[in-house]
Amino acid sequence: MAARERLRVLQVAAEIFPWVKTGGLGDVIAALPPALARAGADVRLLLPGYPPLLDALQDWRVTAQLGSAFGAATVELRRGRLPGLDLPVYLIDAPYLYDRPGNPYLTPERADWPDNPRRFGLLGWLAAHLGCGDVDRLWHADVVHAHDWHAGLACAHLALHPGPRPAGVFTVHNLAFVGEFEPLQLAELQLPRSTFAPEGLEFHGKGSFMKAGLYYADQLTTVSPTYAQEIQTSAFGCGFEGLLMRRAPVLAGILNGVDNAVWNPASDPHLEARYDSGNLAGKSQVKAALQRSLGLRADPRALLVGMVTRLAYQKGVDLLVQSMRRLAGEGVQLALLGSGDPQIERDLARLAGELPDAVSVSFGYDDALSHRIIAGADVVAVPSRYEPCGLTQLYGLRYGTLPVVHSVGGLADTVVDASETNLQADRATGFVFVNATEAALHAALHRAQRLFADGPRWQQVMRRAMAQDFSWDEAAGRYVELYGRVTERLSR
Repeated sequence: MAARERLRVLQVAAEIFPWVKTGGLGDVIAALPPALARAGADVRLLLPGYPPLLDALQDWRVTAQLGSAFGAATVELRRGRLPGLDLPVYLIDAPYLYDRPGNPYLTPERADWPDNPRRFGLLGWLAAHLGCGDVDRLWHADVVHAHDWHAGLACAHLALHPGPRPAGVFTVHNLAFVGEFEPLQLAELQLPRSTFAPEGLEFHGKGSFMKAGLYYADQLTTVSPTYAQEIQTSAFGCGFEGLLMRRAPVLAGILNGVDNAVWNPASDPHLEARYDSGNLAGKSQVKAALQRSLGLRADPRALLVGMVTRLAYQKGVDLLVQSMRRLAGEGVQLALLGSGDPQIERDLARLAGELPDAVSVSFGYDDALSHRIIAGADVVAVPSRYEPCGLTQLYGLRYGTLPVVHSVGGLADTVVDASETNLQADRATGFVFVNATEAALHAALHRAQRLFADGPRWQQVMRRAMAQDFSWDEAAGRYVELYGRVTERLSR
């Protein structure tokens, strides 16, 4: 490819903030494609046509009418633009598959939609054919970048394409979600029987969307350098560690970034007061307003712990539930926002009922409240048992809300522990604990409480945290370099 040509990149994913979001993936897809465009790439985005996205799509036209496919009687591909996103967006208009209540993957009763293989099989199949120029005759891709299991079949379809094709790049955002399907579904997913093999899609007797990405992609990435190493071990590899060790030469870890236009305490519209590292006074006002609005005891001296998370065993929420019963008696408060596992929700509701002036729990997703918690808390707890990258701790750093994190994945890559040595060297940005136990988390929060009582030293760490630069532009530059290497390798 000539140096003067812009690299054509198709980003493929199942969600995008603010229209459809269940976790960090939605934030990534909202921020990475524009950053790639700023880096000089010709970027387009392919997403399922959920109603909120179809309603928001502007200046659209039908690019292709595909008739019946993957169980849907009619499938169209629309191309237009989403507000605030200055790049072309393709939406798959297939109401039978995507016009449903619940979140993108689960029924309102929180069970997997039984036809998820077809719903996201269409996404991968169409991504490959769009990338190869078979669907939009006016554009084809040099790189098809598929994100997480939902888009994993794109890499299989690319590898099976009979003619010239783009490079397939697959990013693992969370290896634990494998995207299973039955072998009998191969035909309806437009896959030959030969792909159902250990050297292919087979995973413990079933097919796996995740395995498709891991096996067939030309280049693998994940969202932090440490996680890229961890997933090659039995402790974190979810059964894929052998494959990932073999594919290590084409596996890279690139940290996620922060969208500074969305997460900025100096301009955040959700806050009662603005602040920055040069003037921290506004943060105390935001904390006081948060305590009032959540019914917590109004006490500027209380260490307020924030947590915005999916409620799952992975996230270590249970460790914080256990610890808070002791910490509340020591003046620590908790403001938590999230949803997920019903048992964890019940445990949290019980905790909030027992300690109403020290614990506030809000269930569901509330973007404004998430900003207010990140800004108003003194520390943000991320005690995940494993964490591919984590965005919450990056938001905390940006807002001077010091992260308390388990030393895994991207948490280990982004937070510097407030040890005495690091404090004296002005390197500390948060609190890191090594073992995923209630005792270790409790000890880390105790250290935070002691440092919080020392105002000048606490503000020193806040300012160092706020000075960290985890911008998407840096990550996008690394992706563009990686795209260049993989397309060159494929062309040999």
